[in-house]
Amino acid sequence: MKRPSVSELLRAMPPESAALTRALVDAANERSLSLHLVGGPVRDWLLDRPLRDVDLILERAETSAEALAVAAAPEGARISAYDRFGTVALQMGAAAVDVATGRRERYEHDGALPTVESAPIEEDLQRRDFSVNALAIPLSRAARARHAGIVDPTGGLEDLARRHLRILHRRSFCDDPTRVLRGARLAPRLGFSLSRGSRSGLRDALREGSFGRVSGERLRRELVKLFGDAEVGLDPVRALRLLSDWHVLGALEPGLALDAAAVPAIRRVGRAVATPPWTGLRWRPWVTGLAVWLAPLSPQLRRRALRRFAVRGAQAERIARAPSLRDRTLRALGRARGRGAIDAVLRELNEDDLHAVYAWASPALRRRIVRFAAEDRHRRLPVNGADLAGLGLEGPAIGRALERIRLGVLDGVVGSREEALALARELGQRRTPAPRPKRRR
Repeated sequence: MKRPSVSELLRAMPPESAALTRALVDAANERSLSLHLVGGPVRDWLLDRPLRDVDLILERAETSAEALAVAAAPEGARISAYDRFGTVALQMGAAAVDVATGRRERYEHDGALPTVESAPIEEDLQRRDFSVNALAIPLSRAARARHAGIVDPTGGLEDLARRHLRILHRRSFCDDPTRVLRGARLAPRLGFSLSRGSRSGLRDALREGSFGRVSGERLRRELVKLFGDAEVGLDPVRALRLLSDWHVLGALEPGLALDAAAVPAIRRVGRAVATPPWTGLRWRPWVTGLAVWLAPLSPQLRRRALRRFAVRGAQAERIARAPSLRDRTLRALGRARGRGAIDAVLRELNEDDLHAVYAWASPALRRRIVRFAAEDRHRRLPVNGADLAGLGLEGPAIGRALERIRLGVLDGVVGSREEALALARELGQRRTPAPRPKRRR
């Protein structure tokens, strides 16, 4: 296959990422360093898919990835280094380019984080999860002088044509079982399937109990990606269904399953990530996704699953209690009459919970939620607490009056500052106790 030009690759990247990549290539050329584009971006370029992430490998050199990033960084860029793996992220605004030093890996035991050491590009590619991610395109002059075309030591180009996800050795899933979770995300996104040898490797990992040795933090990171990948076209239901069909969910926690009752709501979570139903506060799709996915399961299993995924504290408690929050909120929302009453039901929900309730709601209630989230919760009142204090209201009376004024504004009863102040005066008079008669002596 013909090697693409650097200009072709840069045009396929988002402009901000392309600018950072160009700066890194220029810095590598000045130092005669061998720099490659690797992994997912190469795969996506070959599939004519948009390049979102940019991953680069600096082949064995005296200069570290961090030193190269420092030399290339434009003014205002941020550099984050991760010493354990010799990687660095060069960031500018919303754009980020990851640079790593080529390495080989050794695993002390199944599911452990690897021990790494420097290695040439061919060895670096052979430590990857699937052959279609074990591809590299040389970018710098030194790299292009050494490699005539796409670097493909594992037959990834052939698997790309077959639309196969193939692990690079039989014990790959035993070494790192999280690769199975990545496969469940990639397969439906790309329209690929696990190769026969990969399915055999998965059976080995299941039989040997490899999934039980993976830390909860690592599993949680994969779930963050599973729900977040809806932004790039993944239906999270399809990924979870694959994990269920592959018997992985039960290996993560006995009894864990994908209940059919959760499927429509999980799909709505995915659609909300891809096409937000409203703009505003940031939310965490994985928190909402977990709440929706685990809701049909028993309370005991739900809590066990949260512990297995290292979700703790108040966040775990909210997810564990999500079904009761759902039922209570949807009942109140269905009974609410008027926009003020709807506001009173929804205003105390955080953004993760609001998206979860939206995912569970009927079409009519979803319309109410969208109107609240897009319009009503941002409505400003014509008066504030200081204005009401000037009328003589104090303490809790001010809060109660503001609540009533907000209700009136949303229901169209209060339309001006004067009307809001008049309502506050009326409320203050109602709560002013009548003077007690003096006792006769």
